[in-house]
Amino acid sequence: MPNYGPGTDPGVLRSWAHTVEGLGFDHLMISDHLAITPDVAAQYPAPFYEPFTTLSWFAGFTSRVRLGTTVLILPYRHPLHVARSAANLQAFSGGRFVLGVGIGWARQEFDALGIRFDRRGAITDDHLRRLRTAWKNTDDYRCGHIPIWVGGNSDAALRRSVLLGDAWHPYHFTMPWWQDSVERLRVRAAALGHPVPQLAPRIKLRLTETPITTPERLAGEGTIDQVAADLEDLRRSGAAAVTLDTYNGDPTETRRPADAFRFLAAVAAIRPPGVGMES
Repeated sequence: MPNYGPGTDPGVLRSWAHTVEGLGFDHLMISDHLAITPDVAAQYPAPFYEPFTTLSWFAGFTSRVRLGTTVLILPYRHPLHVARSAANLQAFSGGRFVLGVGIGWARQEFDALGIRFDRRGAITDDHLRRLRTAWKNTDDYRCGHIPIWVGGNSDAALRRSVLLGDAWHPYHFTMPWWQDSVERLRVRAAALGHPVPQLAPRIKLRLTETPITTPERLAGEGTIDQVAADLEDLRRSGAAAVTLDTYNGDPTETRRPADAFRFLAAVAAIRPPGVGMES
């Protein structure tokens, strides 16, 4: 769900949370930016609600839906800050938190925060190791197991998922790309001597009246029958959960949440067995 944009305020956020939980979705996921620099604002304009604060608020008025980030930009915060915030949120939510992480993309935001853009991958790897250590060895940070979903579509993200994550969380792809990448993930895991992480992809959700037949069609785009087929193919290839991204890049969409709610309701009505649903 969008936790940003001109149509977003606390009342709208509350409506999103109640709608997602009421439709029976398994997870409610939000995203992360700290300094809304021009490169960020062009796609995700202010107000942009900080994820730990927002999800902690959600924990107080939801009861079942899991709460997570897609994705928290890990280099932006000290790893002990993330460890404490995540552990607190895990406790406040009754064990419902999922930590999706990524390396980030907004160069101007990195500059504003004084963090080296060219080191963001190495920083992310280091922070993931420090998170695990803090949760395991320090009483003040201990909590129930927090799943880590590693975001990204690159080969580095595959490696990071295998070595440091619980799940691989790629986003916005075609189904042929997905099938090839799942096989590459399995090969990479075998080469590294690690188990294959869970599969938790994030797909577009854009419903159309007529089928989209171009090869560039992204998973989750098209008629409800096409989306249902995509979800079934994802399930058959091993996806444990599928995140539905209703935002299509126009900030004015945030003024019309009812459109997204209709799309989500349509998908909830055709939910295939065994596939988690997130928004």
